[in-house]
Amino acid sequence: MNIFNGFKIISLNLFQKYFLSAILIFLTLFTSCKEQKEEESIAESAPTEKEVEATNSSDSKVPIYKFDEFEPLLNQDDGNIYVVNFWATWCKPCIKELPYFKTVGEKYADQNVKVLLVSIDFPKLLEKQVIPFIEKNELKSPVVLLDDTGANEWIPKVDESWSGAIPATVIYKGDQRKFFEQSFTLEELEKELNTFL
Repeated sequence: MNIFNGFKIISLNLFQKYFLSAILIFLTLFTSCKEQKEEESIAESAPTEKEVEATNSSDSKVPIYKFDEFEPLLNQDDGNIYVVNFWATWCKPCIKELPYFKTVGEKYADQNVKVLLVSIDFPKLLEKQVIPFIEKNELKSPVVLLDDTGANEWIPKVDESWSGAIPATVIYKGDQRKFFEQSFTLEELEKELNTFL
């Protein structure tokens, strides 16, 4: 009987090991599939330039993105020159230079220059402050609101030299890229833009 009881214990232990192994394999597969679906979902939800333009009309809201959703807009390689300005309605130097970005967007549109204005205002101010500001100043360039609390992680992804201060601007065309942590005059902005034309 002792041998039989020992055999039952061994069999039970083997069964438990196989059962636990099967559960672990199932959980691993389930988790990796879920992560893959989430990654695909983020990739599918990442906006294209046309989607940003379509979303930013006078009768619609400014899209709000986490940095992972926004990042593709910093890396488009379609022959266009992109001027991406980080600003906020509470930043006086930003407000002062926004008309220059508006001018550049209109003046150089036929030379494949695309201006994207990235607000880092608080999302709760979007309806009361950001959208009225856009309408009052007749900003025609696409505007997105970047709402990502992990600034220490995404700021270096924009540029390693960026301290996080605004205004800040990225001008790029394909692999050619310049970053500026400064305010611009119209002349300075056009001078930098002309290095890409």
